[in-house]
Amino acid sequence: MRAAWYRSTGPAASVLTVGDLPAPKPAPGEVLVRMRASGINPADLKRRAGWRGMGMDHDLVVPHSDGAGEIAAVGDGVPAERIGQPVWLWNAQGGYNEPGRSLGTAAEFCALPAAQAVPLPDGLTFAEGACLGVPALTAHRAVFADGPVAGQTILVAGAAGAVAHFAVQFAAQGGAGVIGTVSGETKARHARDAGAAETINYREEDVAARVLALTDGAGVDRIIEVDFAANLAIDCEVIKPNGMIASYSSTSDPEPVLPYYALAFKGVNVRFVQGFNLPNDARQAGIEAIDRLAAGGLLQIAVAERFPLDRIASAHEAAETGAIGTVVVEID
Repeated sequence: MRAAWYRSTGPAASVLTVGDLPAPKPAPGEVLVRMRASGINPADLKRRAGWRGMGMDHDLVVPHSDGAGEIAAVGDGVPAERIGQPVWLWNAQGGYNEPGRSLGTAAEFCALPAAQAVPLPDGLTFAEGACLGVPALTAHRAVFADGPVAGQTILVAGAAGAVAHFAVQFAAQGGAGVIGTVSGETKARHARDAGAAETINYREEDVAARVLALTDGAGVDRIIEVDFAANLAIDCEVIKPNGMIASYSSTSDPEPVLPYYALAFKGVNVRFVQGFNLPNDARQAGIEAIDRLAAGGLLQIAVAERFPLDRIASAHEAAETGAIGTVVVEID
């Protein structure tokens, strides 16, 4: 099969190779998916780059955890009726709390547990399906982990990002008023189109002051946080007493120092969300929400750019520049 892989970590153009590898076979309980599209997430870039000394679990790694395609074969115990079914994938390379799999979705074929190949909603393309696994399921967990949001005000940081764009949609569809922070007008339009009632340009405006003005000084009930360390001071200022901060990343500083009493005096709750390690019931709730919104034509999926498999290094470089949406590698 045609596939992309790397044998050492480093810059995309230096370490990524495209060639032929033996196709995997589905083990009992698994399916073999003929891949049509492979989505690139920040975690994929960090793993390939060796971020903060991140090592390799295998001598050869086919990258990416998200993707979409058709089931080509099934292992023992999986109904043969699934053959030919269009699906989208999650955790194709395994999660952070389990041994990683070496063969991800940037290949013509990918074998993985049958439950991790989810029927693709009618009307979605393979490229769109490849954008769901990490971003959409992480977003749903961040928004709803602590109950319904109807009538609440939610601040979504970096609202044009892949996860945050879904978070804006889930929160707005759930009945919340959404305020999103963005870095420019193009991203502001992207966030507003997804359902944000207000946007704040964090490069030009005082975010805390603007949030408090928009909420008549009350602050927000919940915050969906893309960079815990970078935005913690703002979050402490604008979160309501007993509010919730749900953070899914802290890239600027992976070891942030907490201002304990700024949080404690308000009784603030902090939740860490890891898209590769979601509770089964939370993941299923996210899948059902995706199906429901897609069926109603209400799910917006931002495919930033598309690259053929032979140009996967360029795809990684494009993803590293902060494209709006998810960069997708198309296998055909």
